[in-house]
Amino acid sequence: MDLSLGEKHVKFVIIFGPQAVGKMTVGQEIARKTGMKLFHNHMTIDLVSSFFSYGTPSGKRLVSLFRQEIFEEVAKSDLSGLIFTFVWAFDLPEDGQYVEKISEIFTSNGGTVYYVELEADTDERVRRNRTPNRLEHKPTKRDIAFSEQDLLETMKRYRLNSWEGEITKENYVRINNTDVDAEETADLIIEHFGWLEWKDREW
Repeated sequence: MDLSLGEKHVKFVIIFGPQAVGKMTVGQEIARKTGMKLFHNHMTIDLVSSFFSYGTPSGKRLVSLFRQEIFEEVAKSDLSGLIFTFVWAFDLPEDGQYVEKISEIFTSNGGTVYYVELEADTDERVRRNRTPNRLEHKPTKRDIAFSEQDLLETMKRYRLNSWEGEITKENYVRINNTDVDAEETADLIIEHFGWLEWKDREW
């Protein structure tokens, strides 16, 4: 069921954090509870990977193009909202610039952007990297040895969570979901942003 949010503009929810922190799974729960659409980052990465590796210039260009077109169409649509997941490397200026760029697509069309940061202990993320839901929806993560190595190496190479006070956006929440399941995390986010009218709906 696709419920209206009671407003005429599209809500854009960016869920960010390191690999296997639970962004997609939390996004699935928010989508289920609110009627927003989930656009997790591997929807484009795995599509393009059938032709070009995401690490190649061609792969990155195609992923960027697909995402841009979807963002622009949704921002002008009558959809209630879009949830997008993203691994944000805070020590790469281009990542911050990208977040601003895609946020502007929605704000320039009258939309509101919400920023959700997730963090979790490394051991828990390694465990989540193997969960059936993750492997079902992310084919390129099915090589467990490779994806686990990539998870560990990426966190050494980049800073994947913000420093305290670094993000000053009005609509921002940070949650350590190491010991919190996806549904409860989704409820915390919905409550924080005042989306309580959906919380206890029967579907």
